[in-house]
Amino acid sequence: MHVIGIIAEYNPFHQGHAYQLRVIREAIRSRFHDEAAIVAVMSGSFTQRGEATVLDKWQRAALAVRGGCQLVLELPFLFACRSAQDFARGSVRLLQGLGCVETLSFGAECPELTPLMTAARAIDAPETQAKLHEALRAGASYAKALTAILAQESGLAADLLRQPNNILAIEYLRALQRYAPGIEPLLVARRGAGYHAPSLGHFASASAIRRELAKKVPDFAALRESLPEATYAALHQSCPAEIASTERLFAPLLARLLTMQEGELKAVFGLQEGLANRLLAKSAQSRSLAGLLAKMVTSRYPASRISRIIPHLLLGSTEHAARTADDTNGLAALSDACSSLYLRWLCCEEQ
Repeated sequence: MHVIGIIAEYNPFHQGHAYQLRVIREAIRSRFHDEAAIVAVMSGSFTQRGEATVLDKWQRAALAVRGGCQLVLELPFLFACRSAQDFARGSVRLLQGLGCVETLSFGAECPELTPLMTAARAIDAPETQAKLHEALRAGASYAKALTAILAQESGLAADLLRQPNNILAIEYLRALQRYAPGIEPLLVARRGAGYHAPSLGHFASASAIRRELAKKVPDFAALRESLPEATYAALHQSCPAEIASTERLFAPLLARLLTMQEGELKAVFGLQEGLANRLLAKSAQSRSLAGLLAKMVTSRYPASRISRIIPHLLLGSTEHAARTADDTNGLAALSDACSSLYLRWLCCEEQ
């Protein structure tokens, strides 16, 4: 049995995910004349972008198993709700720690592995890191600075470096090079709608599915084509009362800000570099979480980084806790599971 690792959020598990698992099994049979045992590392209550998952982690894990995974492991919150680099690093180290994973499979918009590997190697080159640090000191955002430097240094197309699944794929490859060189990468080219594509259909994106679920009256007839039957049934049963909305965290956030001391606030992971003061000022001017996030975004601090701050603040995740998790390979991050699950419960409508 050939053991394959997958890093996923399954928010929710859709036809594209089912397609990926089928392709993986076919690839393993073709290349190794063996059957695949698929181990998924999955985010828990909150996603990499700081949003509450539409279904809880047990539902999502069960749907992944029904969809073809043999085992689903939770990526601790202190890695799951981080930058793409930290998300990938925590996941790869977890898979490496199992001692049995031979291949890491991931999807990307890019159909070829070579450009992604070129980008992964270029990022860690000393000259790239030197230019990146210089750009960050000048006030540029990490993503924009890195994209510009790589496009100039390696000749890679800027569009390739802006697509979400390509970005994660590059970070997986970087993490493999550093932490798990014995694990082989297996690319599955993404099919159907792009990450941000708004339309539904057989290969609809997870973001399109979530947007439909967020409507007062979702079009479940249209959703049915985009989802395996088990996922469709779980979502239909959960809607609307159990479908999480991160917007519901706005009132708890305001209450938390009113009761925190200045030093406690500035110790929260992600609230360094003056962001604590900015958050206090903008929260006083806002009437919704979406409005607050829009006011917080700058050219240096994109929406994804700002969104991640909210659950970290409400859970009391500190910069020290995140660094300790990094140093201990995530073992110190495991105690947050119940707290993050409770926070997700706050995002759901009352029964």
